[in-house]
Amino acid sequence: MEEGSAPDRRAQAPMTSAVNWALLGLIIERPSYAYELAQRFERVYGDTVVLSSSSHAYTALGALASRSLIEEIAGTHGGRQPKPHYRATPLGIDSYRDWLVAQVHEDRRRQRLFAIQLAGLAHDPEAELEVISRCEHACLEEAGRIPIPMRNGNQNENGAADHGSEFARRLLSEENRLAVAAKLEWLKYVREELEAVANGRAGDERARRAA
Repeated sequence: MEEGSAPDRRAQAPMTSAVNWALLGLIIERPSYAYELAQRFERVYGDTVVLSSSSHAYTALGALASRSLIEEIAGTHGGRQPKPHYRATPLGIDSYRDWLVAQVHEDRRRQRLFAIQLAGLAHDPEAELEVISRCEHACLEEAGRIPIPMRNGNQNENGAADHGSEFARRLLSEENRLAVAAKLEWLKYVREELEAVANGRAGDERARRAA
């Protein structure tokens, strides 16, 4: 059963699909129809969140509608080639805001998990230092992929500047810059701690041999 297909929204499990939430965000930004949403999705999210196919957008729209997060705009379904447009409902907007805030806690949970799992190598400082070096390299690679904000933004299907995409690029650029800098600073701290542990063990070993 597709996510969001149950008739009773109250009995449904929480919506966990990143595609569904991403699509809802695009609809909140600007009501639209399925095909245009699929195009905007690829343009805005790139490889951050991926649509498996254009039909994936239709599936996601069905899931959002079944949860009353979006609704079809009256009068947009007619014509020889109907293009029903969708807009977010008040419930959809409130749910999206709540989901955004929840991502802060999820990000912190992932960081805590990483720190705990990294500590699992504490018995082997050399192995942990090797992991730290690889993490630092990955951070520097990520820094090189930080998007540069476009002065005029992307163009939508009507040729007008897509200011939402431009704003998203500015936010992403600054978030990436600060996050990479903070991660590198934390990895530096971990490296110093590990080197202190390794030096301490070396000193203990020398003392043992001298005894």
